[in-house]
Amino acid sequence: MSQRRQIQIATPSLGEEEWQALREPIESGWLTQGPKVAAFEKAFAQRHQVKHAVAVTSATTGLHLALAALHIGPGDEVIVPAFTWIATANAVLYCGGTPVFVDVDRMTYNIDIKDVARRITPRTKAVIPVHLFGLCADIDALRAVLPPGIAIVEDAACAAGAAFHGRPAGSLGELGVFSFHPRKSITTGEGGMITTNDDDCAEQVRRMRNHGASISEEERHRGPRPYLLPDFELLGFNYRMTDLQGAVGLVQLGKLDRFIDERAKMAAEYRKDLAGLSWLRMPEEPCEGRHAWQACVTYVDPQTAPMPRNRMMELLQQQGVATRPGTHAVHMLKYYQQRFGLRPEDYPGARDCDQNTMAIPLHNKLAPDDYEYVVTALRQLR
Repeated sequence: MSQRRQIQIATPSLGEEEWQALREPIESGWLTQGPKVAAFEKAFAQRHQVKHAVAVTSATTGLHLALAALHIGPGDEVIVPAFTWIATANAVLYCGGTPVFVDVDRMTYNIDIKDVARRITPRTKAVIPVHLFGLCADIDALRAVLPPGIAIVEDAACAAGAAFHGRPAGSLGELGVFSFHPRKSITTGEGGMITTNDDDCAEQVRRMRNHGASISEEERHRGPRPYLLPDFELLGFNYRMTDLQGAVGLVQLGKLDRFIDERAKMAAEYRKDLAGLSWLRMPEEPCEGRHAWQACVTYVDPQTAPMPRNRMMELLQQQGVATRPGTHAVHMLKYYQQRFGLRPEDYPGARDCDQNTMAIPLHNKLAPDDYEYVVTALRQLR
């Protein structure tokens, strides 16, 4: 392969429509949370078939607010998968709760339902299944092992537009939380969304994202009483999305299904074109439901691969092909090891996924010749 390229693992798909969408909030002067955020929330709720969608600054702050709305606090346990981005576990600590890790399935990378059943205690108040890389966790099987009263908070950071048995991600649990980071299928730069069908939870998170204020900024500034200031009956935070982000998000949301279709087609092509690599396991499309394809995360079989995964990633990088580990095993990170006395072998599925997963380029700006270059580079690994 003589031609040198730089093929990114992910590239946001933004253009003229997003640029033009910024004009209205800029020209109006309404830059912080306002009418564009409200319109984005309404459209997102309709697309994901929920009563409420509440925009926030990130999926991390969304998880924090979702758990706070459930009154998670000291003495409460929240079950989280050991293979996920660190924010899933951190949000539990923000509320003073205790994250209880469970292992994951090496095939789907999602939460191991049998291990969940083993970890439930009288202090368990919630479970956070992660729809990792865009594939929905089996929420029906999870619900079946949970005693009444334990809430499900979907970490749907990767799963905008995904579905499970015909039901959209974000509508499957008590609350769902999405991310609009640039590595996600749709983006607002940073940003997140909380979804729920629970009126009380929706009201709680709306108020807590705005310092706990009893009325919104739009109601204050556009209402007939200029002297009005909010009351504060609960402790809140400043987790508001800007109207600049809301304007971009509206445009991006309109492209979501096309983006997923394009990514699904590319993932299918990868499965076909890389089928001859017996040491590389490709992610599968779910039998029932819809994968959101935030990423194409492969599994390098350490027993049959021609070289260790890390060496493979180094060689691909030298050829201009970006790769990344799928994500990390949180129980192997120093903070969690030191605080909770965890060992890598405590969650062997998460450990193996940490050491052997490899995300390959998948995004809506990946040109056909760049795709062929990636496939050729993988085939030539010896």
